[in-house]
Amino acid sequence: MLTANELTIDSFASDLGSYLEPAQIDQVVKAYHFAEGAHKGQKRKSGEPYITHPLAVANILSDMHMDHQCLMAALLHDVIEDTSVPKHTLGQEFDHEVAELVDGVSKLKSMFHSRAEAQAENFQKMTLAMAKDIRVILVKLADRLHNMRTLGHLDGDRRRRIASETLEIYAPIALRLGMNNIRIEFEELGFRAMYPLRSSMIEKAVRKARGNRKEIVSNIQESIKSTLEREGITAKVFGREKHLYSIYDKMRSKRKSFNEIMDVFGFRILVDSADNCYRALGTVHNLYKPVAGRFKDYVAIPKANGYQSLHTTLFGMHGIPIEIQIRTHEMESFANNGIAGHYLYKTKDGSTRGSHERAREWMKDLLELQQSAGNSLEFIENVKIDLFPDEVYVFSPVGEIFDLPQGATPVDFAYALHTDIGNTCVACRIDRRLAPLSATLESGQTVEIIRAPGAQPNPVWLGFVVTGKARSSIRHTLKQQQKNESTILGRRLIERTLDHHGLTIDDIDQAKLEAVLEERKINSLDDLLSEIGLGNQMASIVVKRLLGNVKELGNSEESGPLAIKGTEGLVVTYARCCHPIPGDPIIGHVSAGRGIVIHTDTCRNMVELRSTPEEIMGVRWEPKVAQEFSVELRIELEHQRGIIAVVASTVTEANANIERINMIEKDAHLGIVNMVINVQDRIHLANVIKRLRTIKAISRIVRVRN
Repeated sequence: MLTANELTIDSFASDLGSYLEPAQIDQVVKAYHFAEGAHKGQKRKSGEPYITHPLAVANILSDMHMDHQCLMAALLHDVIEDTSVPKHTLGQEFDHEVAELVDGVSKLKSMFHSRAEAQAENFQKMTLAMAKDIRVILVKLADRLHNMRTLGHLDGDRRRRIASETLEIYAPIALRLGMNNIRIEFEELGFRAMYPLRSSMIEKAVRKARGNRKEIVSNIQESIKSTLEREGITAKVFGREKHLYSIYDKMRSKRKSFNEIMDVFGFRILVDSADNCYRALGTVHNLYKPVAGRFKDYVAIPKANGYQSLHTTLFGMHGIPIEIQIRTHEMESFANNGIAGHYLYKTKDGSTRGSHERAREWMKDLLELQQSAGNSLEFIENVKIDLFPDEVYVFSPVGEIFDLPQGATPVDFAYALHTDIGNTCVACRIDRRLAPLSATLESGQTVEIIRAPGAQPNPVWLGFVVTGKARSSIRHTLKQQQKNESTILGRRLIERTLDHHGLTIDDIDQAKLEAVLEERKINSLDDLLSEIGLGNQMASIVVKRLLGNVKELGNSEESGPLAIKGTEGLVVTYARCCHPIPGDPIIGHVSAGRGIVIHTDTCRNMVELRSTPEEIMGVRWEPKVAQEFSVELRIELEHQRGIIAVVASTVTEANANIERINMIEKDAHLGIVNMVINVQDRIHLANVIKRLRTIKAISRIVRVRN
């Protein structure tokens, strides 16, 4: 590999002869001369001619043996953005595919500027470009790598900003695509630029520790090597160096001292076949005692980015912890270069292969996230969650393997299968047993999703899902559901106000409606109704504008209270402060963005809210309300063995569900149980309390309000 100073187009072309055809090399050289002419007179911050940068980027990609079109795009990647050459000229001069690649990279030029919204929007552009052709991101990664290598010529603030976004976005993307060598260099260069003092201190400490460790490493290495030879296994064994950023990250995240991290010795064993990986594993397990629970088989079940290896931790000589990775030479090549390591777009039969197929799957997931995200900031938040989590591996009932992030739940699994399965799931079985949807999955479990037609996501799920796809899909569906429900509620509110004047929506003058929509910058009547239902517009004020001065408008009380059916969904919520239930006298508070919040009319929180009468609304319960409601009880009782179980079973026998229960000690003899239960109405609640009073240990039951 040539250094940046030694690199010329002639030396570069000479190196390409090892894997490209002469005609392809000629095309690459032609692209170089075209770019050199386009960038003539332009200089980098270092003072060098600008063409040295695209040539260095192409050189990084040639080390990965990328195809000639990718190298041409690397040489031309700044031509559209920084010179007067348009895209169609590149298409005429070279070919359509090269022009598309250059255009894709150019669109990413302004990624991650200071404003969060702009960062997120540009990340969305990158996703689209990557989905069209994965080589776009490979060129972008190489471009960023050369910029990181020459970061010293920039001022401090800009240097830190570029380093920060490299650590936050580019390094995880490189890892997601299996390009470990590039990921490590990103982290090392980013760490030095972000924290020069910390980097320098850790580097000195590593140098010092390396001297003390040299003999131990050599002895362990020799011991492993000779044991493998005795078993007839041909292998290369070498110590793994810990990288500065990796040490710093472990010190920070695991709250360990430098010495604790450096006490673990790492080794890698390279063999010629997958069978020999397992033979080598058995051999080292016979040599040193393995640490229970620290074995990972990524050969049989590769990581999401295609990485394969056996990982084990052993107690070495004198009890020294040893971490060992065992893999084939091909697996080693892929671990370092990922998708670029054996890059192949199409095989002869037209199908995509291994690493490229995995990258395509990731692109597909990103596009799904992008389509369902409410805005670009939400999208990038979800992508960051998914960029590279630790995985658990679970099975579908038919034996398919799915990798999910650590902490994933059955709901995450349902959305990984398909968005529709996630949206309609109502329960699950883990290893054939019914389990809560919030259960944390563990590797090796079989998960079965139970669905119901017409079911919809529960907002509670957002509190425990961990994948970006699940979070984004739930939000998208809930927003759509809220939009539909708010439109229906808005129509009821506006019709209720118009009904006082003997009018309906159909009686409204179209010209006046258009004027009101334009005045409020709203596109359609449905959008206006949705805004009213969400509480962002007041029905009485909108109707006043629609009717003009034709009639004097009555207030909302004169229009009659709004009937609450219990089927309004997300746009009618029930206050947690006073837990209103059917049968309670109630009052509504119009809350912007939430719709109507129902309180009991004696709720203390309503005292302050009544100071804005235009936000208060008369409401009443429908005779039949199709929903269960939360209510809180405070129960004073004597301490007895199993009393909580008796209370819980009594509530269940009264056909009420327990949402939450806890007990605190009042003194040595008495305790207080705070319990939230679900009931249909006041009659149902009275029945529950009546049954609870039959328990002799209970001395007092109070319904908690505020």
